[in-house]
Amino acid sequence: MSGTAQALGGRSRSWSSPRTVAALRHLALRGTAFVYLGLMIVLPVIAVITKGFGDGFQTFTDAMSSPAAWPAITLTLWTSAIAAVLNAVMGTMLAWILVRYRFPGRRALTTVIDLPLALPTLVTGLMILALYGPGSVFGRFLDDLGIRVLFTPIAIVIALCTVTLPLVVRNVQPVLQELDTAEEEAAATLGARRGTIFRRIVFPAIRSAVVAGTLLTFSRCLGEIGSVILISGNIPKKTLTAPVFIFQLSSQFKPAEAAAVATLLFAISFVLVLVTTRLIRREESSS
Repeated sequence: MSGTAQALGGRSRSWSSPRTVAALRHLALRGTAFVYLGLMIVLPVIAVITKGFGDGFQTFTDAMSSPAAWPAITLTLWTSAIAAVLNAVMGTMLAWILVRYRFPGRRALTTVIDLPLALPTLVTGLMILALYGPGSVFGRFLDDLGIRVLFTPIAIVIALCTVTLPLVVRNVQPVLQELDTAEEEAAATLGARRGTIFRRIVFPAIRSAVVAGTLLTFSRCLGEIGSVILISGNIPKKTLTAPVFIFQLSSQFKPAEAAAVATLLFAISFVLVLVTTRLIRREESSS
C-alpha cells in the first residue's frame, strides 16, 4: 500500500515539476497558434480550392472561357509587375533616406509611408479619384496635356504603387540599419564615388531584402481590389483586373467559377511567398 502511494506521489510530482509545466505550456501555445492558423487561413484555402476544382478542371475552363478572363489575368500580372519594380526603386530610396539622413520632418515622413497600411484601400481609391478626377485642378491640367489617368491602366498602377509602398521600405530599412558603414567609409577614403559605393558594397548587402519586398509587393498587387475597382472603370479587355473579375463572377452567382480563378491567383501568390521566405532564410543564415 505504501509502495503504491509512493508511486502515485512520485507521478504527481513529475507532472507538477517546473519542466513539465513549461513543456505543457509551450505545447498549448503551439497548439493554439496552429488551430488559429488553420481556422483563419488553411481551411478557407481548402474550401476555395475544393469549390473551384470539385469537378476537376471543367469549372476553371468554363470560367476562363469568358472573353474578359485572360485579358483580366494578363492586365493584373503586368500592372502588378510594373508597380513592384517602381516600388522596389522608390522604396529602397526612401529606406536609404530614412536610415542615412537626419532632417526635419523625418518622423512625419515615416508616418506617411506607413499610412497606406492603415487606410482602407477604398479610401485610397477615393483619394486617387479626387486627385485625378475631371473636377480637380490636377485632373484638368492633365486633360489639357492630353493625358488621361482615370479608367486606364495608369490609374491601376498608381493605386497599386500607393497601397504597397510600405512593403519594400519596411523590408529594406532594418537591413540598412544593421549595416556597418566602415566599408563604405574606407571605399570613400580610397576615392570611390557614392554610386560605386552603393552598387559595390551596399546593394549586395540589401539585395535579398529588396527582392523579398518586391516579391511581396507583386503578390499583394495580385489581390488588390478596393482601390482599383473605383478608378479603373472595370472595362472588359481594357481595365478589368482579375480580382474585380472574380468579384463580378460572385455577383453573378457563379461561386465555383470565382473560386477557380481565385485559386489561380492564390497559387501564384503562394509560390512568391515561398520564394520570399527562402530568400529571407538564406539571408539570415548567411549573416
